[in-house]
Amino acid sequence: MADSASNLQEWTVGEISLRLKRSVEDAFGHVRVRGEISGFKRAGSGHLYMTLKDDQAVLDAVCWRGTAARLGVRPEDGLEVICTGKLTTFPGRSKYQMVIERMELAGLGALMALLEQRRKALAAEGLFDAERKRDLPYLPAVIGVVTSPTGSVIRDILHRLRERFPTRVLVWPVLVQGENAAGQVAAAIRGFDAIAPGGAVPRPDVLIVARGGGSLEDLWAFNEEAVVRAAADCRIPLISAVGHETDTTLIDHAADRRAPTPTAAAEIAVPVRLDLLQDLTALGARADSAAQRRTVLARQRLADLARGLRGPRELLALAQQRYDELAERLPRAARAALAERRGAFAATAAGLRPATLSREVRRLHERLDGSARRLDGCAGRLVPPRAEALARQARLLDSLSYRSVLARGFALVRGPDGPVRRAAAVRPGARLELEFADGRRGVLAEGGPGDGGAGSEATGPEAAGSETGGGAAQAAASPARRRRPAAAAASSGAPRSGGKRQGELF
Repeated sequence: MADSASNLQEWTVGEISLRLKRSVEDAFGHVRVRGEISGFKRAGSGHLYMTLKDDQAVLDAVCWRGTAARLGVRPEDGLEVICTGKLTTFPGRSKYQMVIERMELAGLGALMALLEQRRKALAAEGLFDAERKRDLPYLPAVIGVVTSPTGSVIRDILHRLRERFPTRVLVWPVLVQGENAAGQVAAAIRGFDAIAPGGAVPRPDVLIVARGGGSLEDLWAFNEEAVVRAAADCRIPLISAVGHETDTTLIDHAADRRAPTPTAAAEIAVPVRLDLLQDLTALGARADSAAQRRTVLARQRLADLARGLRGPRELLALAQQRYDELAERLPRAARAALAERRGAFAATAAGLRPATLSREVRRLHERLDGSARRLDGCAGRLVPPRAEALARQARLLDSLSYRSVLARGFALVRGPDGPVRRAAAVRPGARLELEFADGRRGVLAEGGPGDGGAGSEATGPEAAGSETGGGAAQAAASPARRRRPAAAAASSGAPRSGGKRQGELF
């Protein structure tokens, strides 16, 4: 027996632990485990430690810090999850555990995830905004209740309303659990909201949607989107009273007010009638007391004012005295004003006598004569220099005038566009005008050999030339005196005769 035992391989504790670790990791390198979280804790290092359990066994699990930051689920005790990861061993305690790499909800956890997803989507649409919520009426005349007609909820609500303030109640019976519950609750809310005011059925002033407590699955109808949207769209102020105080459904967020229980909803809907009566009695007593105090104060004030107020005879006597004083002063003031006006009139009349006017006329004549003599003297001194300067300017103007140039034997040539300064600017057959010192004559321009197809009607060296300044053309005085124009008709602008060319101008 000893020999057979000696043939077995001998392992150290560390070696066998490492061998087991490798075997487990190779066999269970990727697994999915479903279980309920228990004993959850977060270490100071950031690692997560927990136990996954079911009704048969428990499995230790760890989630390292880097992976924990990426988990889509927030672990907590009692949450059923499905974990993905690998199995390994912890040699220090001879334990095996699961290293979690991913975590997702399972069972109730899945419903919670769906509920949270739906809540975020509806909240993003603004259905839960505080601005949408309406104030409840202080004293509703009609209350509409959406609930089951056979449960204890409606009895609790009616009992509390009778105790606090008896009010007319309209009940819309619906299922509060099951497959068709959500559709019936949504239809009831919209049905109450569709009632027109003043009809055969009174329109409620406030609605109560109520149900007793239960599990998440039992209350799931009030988490349906149809119910939430109906509550958000309802124009009647709505109180949500679904479940017990710790239960929360999506209709609670869309309602205008949430009540922890159906009984609390009745308390929120109406005040206490006895309290109102006591308040009214107290307010009536305060109003009577205030009115009495106000009357007493008003009488006292009137008496005080009456003591300080003077009588009518005294007021009239003062006015009579002022009247007598003014009546006595008026004649004296009138006589003084009349005397002053008479003095002013006499002074004005004295200034209008003939002798006074004659002296004023003579004085003005003397001033006029003196002014005329001074004007004559000024004119004698100023006019001759000005006349001489004007004559000099006139002589200078005559010397610079182009007419003095014409007087020396030059002629001014004008075309349709004004004075002509160059022969090249004249086209053959153009009508020109020659201005001499003693008058003007019209001519027609002809072309000649060597003149570039343009020139004046006169030809040869005797033709008029361009003169700088004013556009005057010199007519060559001495040849003009030796040669007379060949045709007199040309100077006057007459038409040619006999088919001959027009003669020379000079």
